[in-house]
Amino acid sequence: MKTTKKFTAAFLFALALFTFNGAKAQETASYDQGFRLGFGLNGGYSTEDPYKAAVGGDVRLQYDLTKRYSITLTTGYNHIFVSESDGKDLGFIPVKAGLKAFVWNDQFYLTGEAGAAFSVANNYNQTSLLLAPGIGYATKYIDISARYEHYSDFKTINNDGTPGQGFGQVALRLAYGFKL
Repeated sequence: MKTTKKFTAAFLFALALFTFNGAKAQETASYDQGFRLGFGLNGGYSTEDPYKAAVGGDVRLQYDLTKRYSITLTTGYNHIFVSESDGKDLGFIPVKAGLKAFVWNDQFYLTGEAGAAFSVANNYNQTSLLLAPGIGYATKYIDISARYEHYSDFKTINNDGTPGQGFGQVALRLAYGFKL
Protein backbone atom coordinates (compact mmCIF):
# COMPACT_ATOMS: atom_id res chain seq x y z
CA MET A 1 0.00 0.00 0.00
CA LYS A 2 2.89 2.39 0.77
CA THR A 3 4.32 1.77 -2.70
CA THR A 4 1.00 2.66 -4.33
CA LYS A 5 0.78 5.90 -2.35
CA LYS A 6 4.34 6.82 -3.39
CA PHE A 7 3.58 6.18 -7.07
CA THR A 8 0.33 8.12 -6.83
CA ALA A 9 2.08 11.06 -5.17
CA ALA A 10 4.88 11.02 -7.78
CA PHE A 11 2.37 10.90 -10.65
CA LEU A 12 0.31 13.78 -9.22
CA PHE A 13 3.46 15.84 -8.63
CA ALA A 14 4.60 15.30 -12.23
CA LEU A 15 1.14 16.16 -13.53
CA ALA A 16 1.09 19.39 -11.49
CA LEU A 17 4.60 20.29 -12.65
CA PHE A 18 3.64 19.85 -16.30
CA THR A 19 0.41 21.80 -15.81
CA PHE A 20 2.07 24.81 -14.18
CA ASN A 21 4.84 24.74 -16.75
CA GLY A 22 2.21 25.20 -19.50
CA ALA A 23 2.20 28.99 -19.06
CA LYS A 24 4.37 29.28 -22.19
CA ALA A 25 1.35 28.90 -24.48
CA GLN A 26 2.13 32.12 -26.36
CA GLU A 27 5.27 30.66 -27.94
CA THR A 28 3.35 27.66 -29.34
CA ALA A 29 0.16 29.45 -30.43
CA SER A 30 0.76 28.62 -34.11
CA TYR A 31 1.24 24.89 -33.47
CA ASP A 32 -1.15 22.65 -35.40
CA GLN A 33 -2.92 20.59 -32.74
CA GLY A 34 -4.14 17.15 -33.72
CA PHE A 35 -4.49 13.46 -33.08
CA ARG A 36 -1.91 10.71 -33.53
CA LEU A 37 -2.47 6.97 -33.47
CA GLY A 38 0.23 4.47 -32.55
CA PHE A 39 0.52 0.68 -32.51
CA GLY A 40 3.12 -0.77 -30.17
CA LEU A 41 4.80 -4.01 -29.15
CA ASN A 42 5.85 -4.38 -25.51
CA GLY A 43 8.30 -6.64 -23.72
CA GLY A 44 9.15 -6.59 -20.04
CA TYR A 45 10.16 -8.38 -16.89
CA SER A 46 8.34 -8.53 -13.56
CA THR A 47 9.88 -7.38 -10.30
CA GLU A 48 8.02 -9.91 -8.10
CA ASP A 49 7.41 -13.66 -7.92
CA PRO A 50 5.73 -15.67 -9.35
CA TYR A 51 5.66 -13.47 -12.47
CA LYS A 52 8.52 -13.48 -14.98
CA ALA A 53 8.65 -12.17 -18.58
CA ALA A 54 5.86 -10.14 -20.15
CA VAL A 55 4.79 -9.50 -23.76
CA GLY A 56 1.99 -7.43 -25.17
CA GLY A 57 0.62 -5.08 -27.75
CA ASP A 58 -1.13 -1.75 -27.49
CA VAL A 59 -2.96 1.01 -29.31
CA ARG A 60 -2.37 4.60 -28.20
CA LEU A 61 -4.43 7.63 -29.16
CA GLN A 62 -2.54 10.88 -28.56
CA TYR A 63 -3.82 14.44 -28.76
CA ASP A 64 -1.15 17.13 -29.06
CA LEU A 65 -2.13 20.07 -26.85
CA THR A 66 1.01 22.01 -27.82
CA LYS A 67 4.31 21.18 -29.46
CA ARG A 68 5.61 19.93 -26.09
CA TYR A 69 2.57 18.50 -24.29
CA SER A 70 0.18 15.72 -25.28
CA ILE A 71 -2.50 13.69 -23.56
CA THR A 72 -2.72 9.97 -24.23
CA LEU A 73 -5.23 7.13 -24.00
CA THR A 74 -3.75 3.62 -24.24
CA THR A 75 -5.22 0.12 -24.28
CA GLY A 76 -4.15 -3.29 -25.51
CA TYR A 77 -3.31 -6.71 -24.10
CA ASN A 78 -0.45 -7.88 -21.85
CA HIS A 79 0.50 -11.42 -20.94
CA ILE A 80 2.80 -12.06 -17.97
CA PHE A 81 4.28 -15.55 -17.70
CA VAL A 82 4.91 -17.48 -14.49
CA SER A 83 7.25 -20.43 -13.96
CA GLU A 84 5.58 -23.82 -14.42
CA SER A 85 5.53 -24.67 -10.71
CA ASP A 86 4.12 -21.32 -9.58
CA GLY A 87 0.70 -21.40 -11.23
CA LYS A 88 -1.07 -19.92 -14.22
CA ASP A 89 -0.04 -16.97 -16.38
CA LEU A 90 -1.72 -13.58 -16.00
CA GLY A 91 -3.35 -11.93 -18.99
CA PHE A 92 -4.97 -8.50 -18.74
CA ILE A 93 -6.23 -5.50 -20.66
CA PRO A 94 -4.71 -2.20 -19.49
CA VAL A 95 -6.66 1.03 -19.93
CA LYS A 96 -4.55 4.12 -19.18
CA ALA A 97 -4.80 7.88 -19.58
CA GLY A 98 -1.70 10.01 -19.36
CA LEU A 99 0.37 13.07 -20.08
CA LYS A 100 3.43 13.17 -22.36
CA ALA A 101 5.88 16.08 -22.08
CA PHE A 102 8.70 16.58 -24.57
CA VAL A 103 11.68 17.88 -22.65
CA TRP A 104 14.59 17.96 -25.11
CA ASN A 105 14.79 18.60 -28.88
CA ASP A 106 11.07 17.84 -29.28
CA GLN A 107 11.99 14.13 -29.42
CA PHE A 108 12.85 13.00 -25.87
CA TYR A 109 9.90 12.88 -23.51
CA LEU A 110 8.67 12.00 -20.03
CA THR A 111 5.30 10.37 -19.58
CA GLY A 112 3.00 9.44 -16.75
CA GLU A 113 -0.06 7.24 -17.11
CA ALA A 114 -2.69 5.98 -14.68
CA GLY A 115 -5.58 3.61 -15.15
CA ALA A 116 -6.75 0.07 -14.55
CA ALA A 117 -5.66 -3.43 -15.56
CA PHE A 118 -8.57 -5.82 -16.17
CA SER A 119 -7.64 -9.49 -15.79
CA VAL A 120 -9.00 -11.69 -18.60
CA ALA A 121 -7.14 -15.01 -18.26
CA ASN A 122 -7.53 -18.19 -16.21
CA ASN A 123 -10.68 -17.23 -14.27
CA TYR A 124 -8.76 -14.62 -12.30
CA ASN A 125 -11.40 -11.96 -11.70
CA GLN A 126 -9.30 -9.11 -10.35
CA THR A 127 -8.94 -5.51 -11.52
CA SER A 128 -5.89 -3.55 -10.45
CA LEU A 129 -4.90 0.10 -10.21
CA LEU A 130 -2.15 0.73 -12.78
CA LEU A 131 0.48 3.50 -12.55
CA ALA A 132 3.16 3.87 -15.22
CA PRO A 133 5.88 6.55 -15.37
CA GLY A 134 8.27 6.39 -18.33
CA ILE A 135 10.78 8.01 -20.65
CA GLY A 136 11.01 7.82 -24.41
CA TYR A 137 12.22 9.00 -27.79
CA ALA A 138 9.86 9.76 -30.69
CA THR A 139 10.26 10.73 -34.32
CA LYS A 140 7.58 11.40 -36.92
CA TYR A 141 6.71 7.67 -37.11
CA ILE A 142 8.73 5.72 -34.51
CA ASP A 143 8.29 5.81 -30.70
CA ILE A 144 10.67 3.93 -28.38
CA SER A 145 10.08 4.09 -24.63
CA ALA A 146 10.96 2.47 -21.31
CA ARG A 147 8.58 2.48 -18.37
CA TYR A 148 7.85 1.01 -14.99
CA GLU A 149 4.30 -0.25 -14.46
CA HIS A 150 2.94 -0.93 -11.00
CA TYR A 151 -0.16 -3.12 -10.49
CA SER A 152 -1.33 -2.57 -6.92
CA ASP A 153 -3.98 -5.29 -6.65
CA PHE A 154 -2.67 -8.40 -8.43
CA LYS A 155 -1.58 -11.25 -6.16
CA THR A 156 2.08 -12.23 -5.67
CA ILE A 157 4.13 -14.64 -3.57
CA ASN A 158 6.32 -13.20 -0.81
CA ASN A 159 9.85 -14.49 -0.12
CA ASP A 160 8.56 -16.60 2.78
CA GLY A 161 5.96 -18.29 0.51
CA THR A 162 2.96 -16.39 1.85
CA PRO A 163 0.55 -14.59 -0.51
CA GLY A 164 1.27 -10.94 -1.21
CA GLN A 165 -0.30 -8.23 -3.27
CA GLY A 166 1.00 -5.79 -5.87
CA PHE A 167 3.94 -6.02 -8.25
CA GLY A 168 5.66 -4.08 -10.97
CA GLN A 169 7.30 -4.64 -14.29
CA VAL A 170 9.99 -2.87 -16.26
CA ALA A 171 8.99 -2.74 -19.93
CA LEU A 172 10.16 -1.52 -23.32
CA ARG A 173 7.79 -0.34 -26.06
CA LEU A 174 8.48 -0.07 -29.78
CA ALA A 175 5.69 1.62 -31.72
CA TYR A 176 4.73 2.95 -35.12
CA GLY A 177 2.58 6.08 -35.09
CA PHE A 178 1.07 8.57 -37.51
CA LYS A 179 -1.13 11.68 -37.63
CA LEU A 180 -4.84 11.19 -38.15
